[in-house]
Amino acid sequence: MHKPPDRIRNVALVGHRGSGKTSLHEALLFQAGAINRLGSVTDGSTVSDGDEDEKARQMSISATLSSFEWEDRKVNLIDTPGDSSFVADALGALRVCESAVFVVNAVMGVEVHTNRLWQRASELDLARLLFVNMLDRERADFFRTLESLKSAFGPHVVATEIPIGSEHEVGGVIDLVDMKAYTYAGEGRDASQEIPIPQELQAQAQEYREKLMDEVSESSDALMERYLEGEDISHAEIVAALKDGTNHGQLFPVTCGVATCNLGTNRLLDALVEDLPSPVKHGDLEVGQATLSPTEDGPLFAYVFKTRADPFAGRINLFRVYQGVLRQDSHLLNTRSHTKERVGQMVTFEGGRTGHAAEFGPGDIGAVAKLKETRAGDWLAARDEPIQMPSITLPSPVMAFAVEPKAKGEEDKVFTALRRLQEEDPTIDLHRDPQTGEQIVAGLSQVHVEVVVARLKSRFGAEVTLKPPRVPYQETIRKPAQAHGRHKKQSGGRGQFGDCHITIEPLPAGGGFEFVNEIKGRGDPLGLHPSCGEGGTGGHGGGDGGWLSRQGCARAPS
Repeated sequence: MHKPPDRIRNVALVGHRGSGKTSLHEALLFQAGAINRLGSVTDGSTVSDGDEDEKARQMSISATLSSFEWEDRKVNLIDTPGDSSFVADALGALRVCESAVFVVNAVMGVEVHTNRLWQRASELDLARLLFVNMLDRERADFFRTLESLKSAFGPHVVATEIPIGSEHEVGGVIDLVDMKAYTYAGEGRDASQEIPIPQELQAQAQEYREKLMDEVSESSDALMERYLEGEDISHAEIVAALKDGTNHGQLFPVTCGVATCNLGTNRLLDALVEDLPSPVKHGDLEVGQATLSPTEDGPLFAYVFKTRADPFAGRINLFRVYQGVLRQDSHLLNTRSHTKERVGQMVTFEGGRTGHAAEFGPGDIGAVAKLKETRAGDWLAARDEPIQMPSITLPSPVMAFAVEPKAKGEEDKVFTALRRLQEEDPTIDLHRDPQTGEQIVAGLSQVHVEVVVARLKSRFGAEVTLKPPRVPYQETIRKPAQAHGRHKKQSGGRGQFGDCHITIEPLPAGGGFEFVNEIKGRGDPLGLHPSCGEGGTGGHGGGDGGWLSRQGCARAPS
């Protein structure tokens, strides 16, 4: 049985590189019981950084989906890369989630990539929650970071928690919704203990509690009136108002903790299920002329947002069901290629393990292998509908290399593998230079291209060498010039004779090539016009400056 859509939370972990997203992903899985040991990025033992190149570079390169249960809700959590070279996976994850948790480094504050992803999340109308991480670091300051968040993202950024202690002395958090304090002794799941709010922090906690209530009460006139009259507002009412405010970007709660110490992650899990919307709460999806509702009885529509190239399983496609129920062994239509696809074994990712599912309901996220024609960006539907998700604007490649197989005869193997990796990462550009004949691979950075080469070897056993592309230098005309040529040939009979005068002049930049025939009178053999024009274009190197060729050609019998 699948989970009802109102009991599902789809959440993307996003932020700048080095903010601790992978460590937070690991801590959330550990706290929820999906894994039994808290892994470390430095040790290469985390669930989401499983590839060898991710372990070696100590950074996420691909998005990782993990599903687990918390408080009778199914949470589909997607850990995304923070490096801008691998932004395609982050944007794909934001496309299929109702909510995003922005992880912020308490030392560095708001960084460049965080700003860019925030703008994309705003365009997609996502609910957003912020987690201030790394509070145990030197020079970490929660309140300074909170002010930088307000400056960057507006006045509706509001703290729902504040830390107890600072830097290496941080030991817990104060929940501003219920005005309770929690300390943490160790990294265990049961390390949290409720205590009275410390005396020295009561005034500060009350100050930030009032700021929270000011924001929450603005979501409802009735709630505002009761708050101004001094009435008590229950936990359920505050949580409902928070969810209403976060649902469409009117309120942005801020939580805090230390992911590597599993500090505050249980409070964050509660916030995911209480403060963030379900697919039902978030509402229908408008795609062109179609309106997709998270209901079971409607026709099936599922969107593929990521494709992984596997040398053994083929394409593994991650999808989100927007309407209807996707069942194993069903036959669907790819709305782009108009071909039928048989849905075989479907997969769930549960921490470090994979499981099998017989069906996925509306709002759920899963994976399926061995679809023949389907790749990222495609729709699978019960009927052939002209439906298309608005395209994601991806950055253009800026770093290019010429690629050559190390072993002779492996050209087809290498180029086939490159095409499969391009299906996984659409920011990779592959083409053959028409002038030099070199195969060019281009990416968003040198690291991006190096990762492509490493995956060619590890996944497909294809080794290549990279070298700078050859530059085809070109020439252009800078000043007028004239030339004269004559052709004579006598081999019996009438013979051949031709006389040609040519004048070459520059045109404005980008003007291309223009041919003008200035022959006057009867000596105008039309059969020579193509040859005269081809003679002019044959020497044109395609430089920036255009040029004009004025030619006169004549032929007479000998």
